[in-house]
Amino acid sequence: MKNLAKKQVNSKTLMSENQFEQKLRNIGAERYHDNCRFHHLLHSGKLNKGQVQAWSINRYYYQINISIKDAALMSRIKDPSLRRVWIKRILDHDGRQGDEGGIERWYKLTDGLGLNRDYIKSTDGVLPATKFAVDAYVTFVREKSILEGVTSSLTELFAPRIHKERIVGMLENYDFINDITMAYFKKRVDQATDDADFVLAYAIKNARTRDEQEAVCKALKFKTDVLWVMQDALYHSYINGHVPPGAFMPEDFNDRYTEDQ
Repeated sequence: MKNLAKKQVNSKTLMSENQFEQKLRNIGAERYHDNCRFHHLLHSGKLNKGQVQAWSINRYYYQINISIKDAALMSRIKDPSLRRVWIKRILDHDGRQGDEGGIERWYKLTDGLGLNRDYIKSTDGVLPATKFAVDAYVTFVREKSILEGVTSSLTELFAPRIHKERIVGMLENYDFINDITMAYFKKRVDQATDDADFVLAYAIKNARTRDEQEAVCKALKFKTDVLWVMQDALYHSYINGHVPPGAFMPEDFNDRYTEDQ
């Protein structure tokens, strides 16, 4: 009984800043989607063009919802200083004078892959699982606490590494990928680093109780789940061959990569 009581007390003890940060980084090391099988296939050149097209279409749905979730969060933020910082994220994606923005750079990828821009914008070809996952993320940020909404973006701690790996791997392994189509990721390497530094500092400063620290950890886990589901859906559909009705169907689908090849 004494040991149980001690564990219960410890579970409510505020983690030190170093312990808290390390726990967040451990979550990323275990749960970030760079551990997903589809991710490794994409970066190592094991996918055909149709499968890369499918990835770009589904990731687009995530991209266009980033500003929507950030606007939903900002609508509830009462601190002008935080709003001033957070609005930069919307401008980074939607564009500003002298900067076309992340969404426009994503079109360079889909254009380079030979996809019709009107079709991309319609989101008609997006997998149902992708839509459910991304919509759940927007709802999470809209309905949870400001602390949880802000810190769900802690996946940015791990994004620069995956962006760098993606740039190198795709440029080396696909003849239909070039510097122009990789423009989004090249820009995000520095943007994600700056954004991650801010959110980590915000989490450490504003999670003042053990319960709040655990809520931040759960928010990060939720976000990694969103990204993981998107990868799993792509693998199930375009590697295993179970594309749901209405979703994008590559022209070279019959030549898709399988584990048996």
